[in-house]
Amino acid sequence: MPNRLAAETSPYLLQHAHNPVDWYPWGAEALARAAAEDRPILLSIGYSACHWCHVMAHESFADDAVAAVMNRLFVCIKVDREERPDLDRVYQQAHLLLNGRGGGWPLTAVLTPADRMPYFSGTYFPKAPRHGLPGFAELLERLARVYRERGEDVRAQNEQLAIALAAGAQGPRQGVSGYGPGPRPLAEVCEALLGAFDAEHGGFGGAPKFPQPGCLDRLLRHAAAARLQGGVDTGAEHALRLTLTRMCEGGLFDQLGGGFFRYSVDARWDIPHFEKMLYDQGPLLALLAEAVASGLAPALRGYAEATGAWLLREMRLPGGGFAAALDADSEGEEGRYYVWTPAAARAVLDADEYAFAAAVFGLDAAANFEGRWHLGVRRATAEVAAALGLDPAGADARLTAARAKLLAARATRVPPQRDDKLLAAWNGLAIRGLAVAGRLLGRADFTAAAQAAFACVRRELWRDGRLLAGSAQGVAKGVACLDDYACVLDAALELLQARWDADTFNFARALAAAALAHFEDARRGGCFFTAADHEPLIQRPKPLYDETLPGGNGLLAQSLLRLGHLLGDLSWLVAAERTLKWAWPGIERHPLGACALLRALEGYLEPDTTVLLRGDGAALDAWHARALQAYAPRRWTLAIPASAGALPEALAARTPPAHGVRAYLCSGTQCAAPLDDAAAFGAALAAAEPRFAPA
Repeated sequence: MPNRLAAETSPYLLQHAHNPVDWYPWGAEALARAAAEDRPILLSIGYSACHWCHVMAHESFADDAVAAVMNRLFVCIKVDREERPDLDRVYQQAHLLLNGRGGGWPLTAVLTPADRMPYFSGTYFPKAPRHGLPGFAELLERLARVYRERGEDVRAQNEQLAIALAAGAQGPRQGVSGYGPGPRPLAEVCEALLGAFDAEHGGFGGAPKFPQPGCLDRLLRHAAAARLQGGVDTGAEHALRLTLTRMCEGGLFDQLGGGFFRYSVDARWDIPHFEKMLYDQGPLLALLAEAVASGLAPALRGYAEATGAWLLREMRLPGGGFAAALDADSEGEEGRYYVWTPAAARAVLDADEYAFAAAVFGLDAAANFEGRWHLGVRRATAEVAAALGLDPAGADARLTAARAKLLAARATRVPPQRDDKLLAAWNGLAIRGLAVAGRLLGRADFTAAAQAAFACVRRELWRDGRLLAGSAQGVAKGVACLDDYACVLDAALELLQARWDADTFNFARALAAAALAHFEDARRGGCFFTAADHEPLIQRPKPLYDETLPGGNGLLAQSLLRLGHLLGDLSWLVAAERTLKWAWPGIERHPLGACALLRALEGYLEPDTTVLLRGDGAALDAWHARALQAYAPRRWTLAIPASAGALPEALAARTPPAHGVRAYLCSGTQCAAPLDDAAAFGAALAAAEPRFAPA
């Protein structure tokens, strides 16, 4: 007999629709019942691709005896953290305060019914006691007794937690220097990254290792700035090149199908946690494309293109947007879809192909994952080719053929479940990544896919001047949060570089205006995570640091600076400045966690260059292509046809010439003399384009 979750559209909630647990989705019905019966709330937060969520569901939520305890003692609420990032954020923060360490998924919290404040929070619990963890049913019995018998203690703890949540919502108020925003953290963050750099394997720190594209982008920008000033930061360049190479050649990357897994469980980038999340792919794709275009890591072009191709092949939804995730598990086992045995590989490859692929991917070495082989590049293809007497072209052809056959054979297996939610923020990240890669790698198919996905997000999730958080099974719902606006706006501004489109530009302006209208803290600056008219929660957070996604305040401030300078809109420039002044104490204290804000800080201290091209036809296309082909992270290029109408006054004033093309180069509020000569235009661009000598 299905429970209430059967009426939901979230794939994660539907996974629990046939549990014997009397699950509710988060909403008025469940909260009212808990309050009326004075019964504590058991809150379980997870997501569809989460391995340990599946384990806990199988062990406990599908068990009749455990479910009976849950139903008898609690009102049970199941939440998809991707559908309700607001709930996940505040209860993860509460978990941190209660436990002194971060949480994760599944998040298991017990809330008092009157104020929904957690008096207990944990993550995964086994059905029976093991590894120092109590059995889940036994734990629930104890927690119910605590609520009944120690009510005063629970209330006292909740009062202290409420105070701590309120204090933490705004971020630190006191900085280190006592001064306002300045350049010092831009250097300090690189020093911190190089101090944490793993010189043997790449990446930062030890296991588990996450890809951290924001930190790697910071190194690339730092190295680029050094090159432009006539110097070379060999430490930053080496750390970035080694990290990207090891990530791509290791098990974090799907060597057959493309795309990145969520993180590596070891320090060597060897064995991943096997879910693939959409939010990782866009930032990593953009980073790889920029590293390739800069000349720092040209050998990684294939990995960038394979990531984009995987997005288009396996993650695209019928309407043009992108699905949220691929599960870690298939047939009840984590990683089963991706791993191999030598015998399985021999069965699909001829002898020559197998000899080459086995040497490259490590099938001729010891198993590395529970008696099976997860593929990574264990030996360089050139080394294997030399050992087998193959020329480079023959080696490439043999490896390409082997990859194609292995991928085709893998496709016959039971695949991991795909979470088909269309999420605004995550699609924004993917759209931007594809647009950057399309621009820098010359992949028109990536650009077209980005444009189609953007049109899908606008069509499906923009209602009455507001964004919705996402949709599933064709049903759009969920009030969007700050990250949704910030990521979609960032994507819009990147897409405008590929092609001027008045509708996209006007939508970008509407997104920026709506974000400030609904999220801005008019008193202190910066934006809250939830809108002013959002459902009241135990905290109204105001995010400062990057987390799973780049920080929304940092992304929005970057966009406000670009739009404000382009249009001469002082209100948007002031809003960005107020964000940076509010965030400054936190940036000073922990710049490593604020990479999105550091990008905005760069644009505030020294505004990016805006290149505005006016003209028509092939000449405009040629000038536009010249401006887009190089890595220039501090440049934003718009090519507006002479025939474009209904332009804002600030753009209309930059008129096209009677013949040919005219370029307007501006930094902040200062513009150079217009350029009508192609050679002079090329020279002006080259002066701001760092080039790296690959190692």
